[in-house]
Amino acid sequence: MNEGTFYVLKHSGRCLLSYIRIGTLRGGMRLDIFLRAALVGMFAVGCPSLLPARGRAWDSRDCGNGVELRLSSLATTQGSLVQVEVRSASLLAKLKGDWAGQIVPFWFDDGHGSVYRALLGVDVERPSGQYELTLMGQLQNGQEVGCVARVVVKAGQFTIEKLQVGRKFVELSPEDAQRVEQEHGRLQELFARRTPDRLWQGIFRLPLDGVRTGGNFGRRRILNGQTRSPHTGIDFPAAAGTPVHAAQRGRVVLAGDLFFTGNTVVLDHGLGLYTLYAHLESVFVAVGDLVKVGATLGRVGATGRATGPHLHWGLTVNEARVNPLQIVSLRAE
Repeated sequence: MNEGTFYVLKHSGRCLLSYIRIGTLRGGMRLDIFLRAALVGMFAVGCPSLLPARGRAWDSRDCGNGVELRLSSLATTQGSLVQVEVRSASLLAKLKGDWAGQIVPFWFDDGHGSVYRALLGVDVERPSGQYELTLMGQLQNGQEVGCVARVVVKAGQFTIEKLQVGRKFVELSPEDAQRVEQEHGRLQELFARRTPDRLWQGIFRLPLDGVRTGGNFGRRRILNGQTRSPHTGIDFPAAAGTPVHAAQRGRVVLAGDLFFTGNTVVLDHGLGLYTLYAHLESVFVAVGDLVKVGATLGRVGATGRATGPHLHWGLTVNEARVNPLQIVSLRAE
């Protein structure tokens, strides 16, 4: 039996510690054992929250001339979100952010004075290290402001599965390989687009009714000794036919069949933020539709490369693949 992996989730104010031991038995049968226990301050090790809880102090930088840069954290992990605020004594004429070579799109929060907000996505495969967030702005009188914050990215604690499977599950035919490459390029091009307007309003919701959390984000499989790409979404086990809902208001930019994810819907929520819903049994929306939060996009299925009915839910923020549970934890601001 292969070694197992510990991972930690935070849910409803409690830490959930899970241990997974996964391997293969004779005849190719797979064994998964889950052990979960609630932690109520029993352990000295910290439980990383999905996003900073209310009341936790944010890290601040003085950018001069009454402008302050605030971050929810200066230390984060792969696959995480970092909230950014820029507070100014007066409205800014210009504001630009750069996060490790990526443009950071800000939106103006007209409900909280002269406050501008943004989200930093830390890709699940971003190398550990220190990265700079550079802020450059201009006041209405032409004065320039700016400052730099350094964010430390640590390795995420993700499950690793080592399995021996049939060759057909590892090697694709030339035709399938070409299709996968084309679909990958299509998605990359789609996620690189940034709709300049923020289409969502308020908090994000989970895409299924009655669920509280999911699993498998960041999981990496080693099949027959070959390391595969990490799992970049959350899986929600559900019965076939279960309605799948839009996590927030957005525009449908993809609704079709893909090789790995089967019937798939992608919503553009604006400012480089996308959610993806995969393995659907049926799809009820079309490209171009503007859907409201909670709208039914389709029904749970097992299309594509799926071993059983479930919903794969993904989140991309400025081309970074992020744990979608974190967007649900954002405050309504």
